[in-house]
Amino acid sequence: MTQAIYAASLDPIHYGHIDVIARAAKAFDEIIVAIGVNPEKKDYTFSLEERVNMAEKSLSKLRNVKVESFNGLLVDYAFEKGINVVVKGARDSKDFDYEKMLHQIGESQKLGIDSYVLFARPDFAHFSSSVVKSLQKYQGNIREYVPICVKQKLEEKLSSQYIIGITGEMGSGKSFVSKKFVEIGNQKGLAVHNIELDNIGHEILGKLKNPRYMQVRNEIIQEFGESVKLENGFINRKALGEIVFNDGIKLKKLNEIMQQSMLVRLRREISDKKGLILINAALIAETDMSYLCNNNIVLVHADKYSRNKRLSERGLNEKQIERRDLGQYNFELKKEKLESAIIRDNNGYIWELENSKAGDDSKIENVFNNLINHLKIDGGKK
Repeated sequence: MTQAIYAASLDPIHYGHIDVIARAAKAFDEIIVAIGVNPEKKDYTFSLEERVNMAEKSLSKLRNVKVESFNGLLVDYAFEKGINVVVKGARDSKDFDYEKMLHQIGESQKLGIDSYVLFARPDFAHFSSSVVKSLQKYQGNIREYVPICVKQKLEEKLSSQYIIGITGEMGSGKSFVSKKFVEIGNQKGLAVHNIELDNIGHEILGKLKNPRYMQVRNEIIQEFGESVKLENGFINRKALGEIVFNDGIKLKKLNEIMQQSMLVRLRREISDKKGLILINAALIAETDMSYLCNNNIVLVHADKYSRNKRLSERGLNEKQIERRDLGQYNFELKKEKLESAIIRDNNGYIWELENSKAGDDSKIENVFNNLINHLKIDGGKK
């Protein structure tokens, strides 16, 4: 059996590392990912245990890869393991020269340890752990850089943010649950912030005057016609709703037009907040946005009678309710889509909350307690 070692600090692991490891795993029967401890480096973001755990989770689909930790010289570790090849990744000539120097130092120990260099693919050449951490500090989108499990840990470690999605069918009581979570958090001395994606959308359609959002409104008018345009250039939400909630394809098109702007505004909303952050949105499953909350979701459900009663109290008639129901998944489909995301990303959890009966706050508090225990939130103050 051919074996090789890939050694790195992985603080944290990112897709550049994973690509090199995956390629090496095709060339050797077994790869040991060895996470080292450098006694001269005092500023690791994550502990050794955290780095090992993230690597194991991120590499779980590579069956011939295992993760270990080591200290001391890499060549000594390789020698004791009976492995004579060390895999090295190089993004550019600077990396190559550095790895060449380390190889020469290793050779000076005369233990017969050789190097196997893999150059980074162009798509990953700019990836580094420091870049990922800098992006997270400024609330940048790091989904393309790291697995979801690493994204979650970076948010918790660098931004003190624990992000949860709250979703469910229309009229299931998502906003009520979110407000209750805020109240319960206040009682426990926890910082809990509720962000309604609908409100962000309303701002883009009818308030924000930045050039980009004016462009978004123009795209909407061009796509759906002058009937959705108000005299001041903003969007008539009622008229737009009558169009898109009658046609799933048009609703999807509206979401596509608004998605980037929504994500930028969401980052703005989140940037100065610490603690538990609730992202309240009906279409998290439908728009494949569960990654925003690392697939950690409170899925709210209510029976059809309760949902229709609440929606009629908001002024919607039976036909409008029926049309809007057709524009989103039912409870079972939402759950199925969210479970698929958890399996795909090897990260996340769904808390189901039955919310048909008004005034039954004990269920809401139980779910709140379960999720803060699951996320190990121990008192992020407001």
